[in-house]
Amino acid sequence: MGQDLKFMVLSSDEQFTLELRSILLKFEGVKIVAEVDEPALLAQAVSQFPVDVLLANLDPAPEALLPMLGEVIAAHKNVAVFAASSSSDGPLILKTMRLGVKEFLPKPIEADSIGEAMQRVASHRVENVTQGRLITVIGTAGGVGATMIATNLAAELAALATGAVTVVDLDYRFGQVATLLDVEPTYTLADLCGSPEHLEPAIVNRALSKHGTGVQVLARPSNFMEAENITAASCMGVFSTLLHMNEYIVADGPTRFDLGSKSILALSDVNLLIVQLLVPCIRNAMRIIENLRENGFNLDRTKLVCNRVGRDAGHLSTAHVSETLGLEVFATIPDDWTVVSGAINLGEPLLTHGPKTKVRSSVQEIAERLHRGDAQSDDKDAPKKGLIGRIFAPSA
Repeated sequence: MGQDLKFMVLSSDEQFTLELRSILLKFEGVKIVAEVDEPALLAQAVSQFPVDVLLANLDPAPEALLPMLGEVIAAHKNVAVFAASSSSDGPLILKTMRLGVKEFLPKPIEADSIGEAMQRVASHRVENVTQGRLITVIGTAGGVGATMIATNLAAELAALATGAVTVVDLDYRFGQVATLLDVEPTYTLADLCGSPEHLEPAIVNRALSKHGTGVQVLARPSNFMEAENITAASCMGVFSTLLHMNEYIVADGPTRFDLGSKSILALSDVNLLIVQLLVPCIRNAMRIIENLRENGFNLDRTKLVCNRVGRDAGHLSTAHVSETLGLEVFATIPDDWTVVSGAINLGEPLLTHGPKTKVRSSVQEIAERLHRGDAQSDDKDAPKKGLIGRIFAPSA
């Protein structure tokens, strides 16, 4: 676990937000946990989520936004406020700084200038706040094996970690994380999202089902109606608390690419994209990658995992997949349906059901690489990377 700088962005300009996101995604340790496009929601958002930096786009009406920023500065002394504007008007800049804004960033924002501003904020932080790493496991088609990989990856990480490990089921309707680990949840994600104002660690901990491997499970909602009521804001509140309670969180999903799903992907440290050597999987993977690219996500955090390699793939190979998608294959998992189906039907992880099998060894190796940090970018000269999230939109 390491120290992070948590951002919130206030902007009603989608183009500015996209450009800013593309810059911020290059900074490691930066997690922008919320994006707010309505100034009226700013105070609620800052109160709901732990934030280190609020970056506000003052345009097109700086005078209307400044009083709101003043209220945030007065009420949240621990939040550093940055302001961005295309205006170079001296009185506006002076008024902004007198209000307590830490940094005034002229547009267009440059990576160097915002990087220096973040360094100044980080250097003045007293507390060394640590939080866990979020790993999302994204299936490119039904039955591709994402849930199997997510649950077994969590079990393997629990054997390596010194802190807690939780697996979260983000398939709100048909998720099977609890089934694959044979746990009977008393509470689910929907129970926590139904009361976002009560997200103390003790409350979240009571909603987690404990497995014999040490993995904690946060199960999907019990019925479809509960799934309809989960919003991106409430889900992000749950994850914000979980990140401070765990060394690792493994998310099975997201399964839909709406605003809520983008929030989770934005918060994630590593996205494992699961494919099989099948044309529908590859086509879906192409769509996912293109969507991430169009929305400014740094693809360095997206890792390609080929599952069930070794079966008759109808002329497709991992080399074909890598070339088509433009991503190197991070890991492969061999085809062993007899062992995997037995583990699924008995609700047992592979480390107990098939500890010496090749399929278990492959998942174990992925966990070890993630634990060592092998999934990080090898580009030492690139700026550090970061992610951005959205709130206040349904994610059912």
